[in-house]
Amino acid sequence: MEISIKHILKEGSTIRVNGSLWLQSGDEHFFGPGPVELLERIAATGSIRMAAKEMNMSYKKAWALVNTLNEQTRSPVVIAQIGGKKGGGSTITNEAMEMIKYHKLLRQRFVDFLEKETQELKI
Repeated sequence: MEISIKHILKEGSTIRVNGSLWLQSGDEHFFGPGPVELLERIAATGSIRMAAKEMNMSYKKAWALVNTLNEQTRSPVVIAQIGGKKGGGSTITNEAMEMIKYHKLLRQRFVDFLEKETQELKI
């Protein structure tokens, strides 16, 4: 059953269908644009601290995101090495790369859906 509200909307208005896209477990969001960017920056910098700094995110929040991601996956998506002579470092796993790719493809389908719905509202 298709319903349209075009006849209700003001002519010439710039209304858009919009939304956010996250993976969720229970009531908790755990994988969306922020965690995707964090993983990409960890991959680029080799550091949770540097990735967080580049995103203007606290180190504590970055670690919380990493821990949440690692709790929601069968195996860790971020491997952190603490300390040592040259300091620590972090890497993302192949599973993390798969999750990033999945989210980007899902996001594109979502954007296409939002655009289609927006076009159907245009008068």
